[in-house]
Amino acid sequence: MTKLRVGFIGVGGIAQSRHIPAFIKLSDKVTIVGVSDVNEETAKRVASENHIPNVYADYRDMFKDVDAVTICTPNKFHAEITVAALEAGVHVLCEKPMAMTTAECEAMLAASEKSGKVLAIAYHYRFMKETQAARRLILENEIGSPMVARVKALRRRKVPGWGVFTNKDLQGGGSLIDYGCHFLDLSMWLLGQPAPIQVTGTTYNRLSKMPDQINQWGSFKHETFEVDDHVTAYIKFENGASMLFETSWSANIKDDEESVSISGETGGIDLFPLEVNQAKNGMLLSSKADWIPGEEDPGLPQALNFVNSCLGLEELVVKPHEALQVTKLIDAIYKSSETGESIRIY
Repeated sequence: MTKLRVGFIGVGGIAQSRHIPAFIKLSDKVTIVGVSDVNEETAKRVASENHIPNVYADYRDMFKDVDAVTICTPNKFHAEITVAALEAGVHVLCEKPMAMTTAECEAMLAASEKSGKVLAIAYHYRFMKETQAARRLILENEIGSPMVARVKALRRRKVPGWGVFTNKDLQGGGSLIDYGCHFLDLSMWLLGQPAPIQVTGTTYNRLSKMPDQINQWGSFKHETFEVDDHVTAYIKFENGASMLFETSWSANIKDDEESVSISGETGGIDLFPLEVNQAKNGMLLSSKADWIPGEEDPGLPQALNFVNSCLGLEELVVKPHEALQVTKLIDAIYKSSETGESIRIY
């Protein structure tokens, strides 16, 4: 079997910790050709540590040598690099979020459709074994038609003080676009991708602008902190479903909390951990999963799905038009907070 030739554009923390190790494990299907990064010393070090043969000073020079690339740059460059790769006939796995704006996402989607090449977005929460199991249960009608989602992605005083996470120009936002986006994507997927029609959102950055910061994830300058660190939203969907959403890097809570709770007509599902709640046979029943098959690290099944999709062996789990929908929600939440009004999407 011909192997997929893969390159990496941007080799910072997420590339080193998730994407490169995952693709190395797929050596029966993949040949890693090279890396490119604006920091050439980092690119050379990562290539050497992982026995990758080529370092490209200009990422465009990589396109002639690869079938696919993984893009792990700051958000500002997702659209530009993705479109260039697709126009060069190269498949793309792009880190989340899809891009900084809806318009950029639409340009990426159009380039994918025109080229016929695969465009995947790295919303890896869909690949967790718990979420895969929850999806199966919903599709098998264990809770009936989903009605209400309650979604929390909360960290206690964990603003990422490294990299460019607090740089609005390079990232487009803070906790919502970096962290909460995963949970918007996951909950939309579990709900069955209903069309959102109205969004009311509020963003905050008061906590991280206060002096004498206590932060568990590195230091940052509170004087110049310019992105959101806490966000709430209420979303209504065309099919009558609704979502209560909250995300934060720095909430004043007892413990970090990641949870998705979906109430359906005949039951409910909670994540994390996975639990099914039902009312039947005259009883209220709650069932926790004792064992769920699958990989502990979602990076490997994510990479495998991308590779197999490029090889024509399966469909993408995260389709680009679904990732575009997440960015539309993010745009609407930010706009609602700025204007103080609910935003109609359709």
